[in-house]
Amino acid sequence: MKQKIVVKVHISCEKCRTKAMKVAAVESGVISVQISGEGKDQVVVVGDEIDSVSLTRSLRKKVGPATLLSVEEVKEPKKEEPPAAKNQSTSPSPSLCYPQPVFCHQIVHDPNPDYCFIM
Repeated sequence: MKQKIVVKVHISCEKCRTKAMKVAAVESGVISVQISGEGKDQVVVVGDEIDSVSLTRSLRKKVGPATLLSVEEVKEPKKEEPPAAKNQSTSPSPSLCYPQPVFCHQIVHDPNPDYCFIM
């Protein structure tokens, strides 16, 4: 189950932003980390089965005051096949025919040399 977790963190400088992203990225199950919000003070984490309490506690310990704002499930949009692909039948691919190799003992000398065996 994918989750989207938003944590508000007191971020005062660029170094704090980088540190907050590193702390969030280390948590198990994290797929992506973003900084968002008006003051760029919210860390948005998307991932599978992330412990939101552990994430918030780590951010408090290593960055500064942090508040858990929301935890919500992310539903992936269903991918539909194009209508043309549904109507096509799955027929086997046509087999390729290659000319038989000509060996030395099979060469027939034709009195009319209008064509060439060697390509």
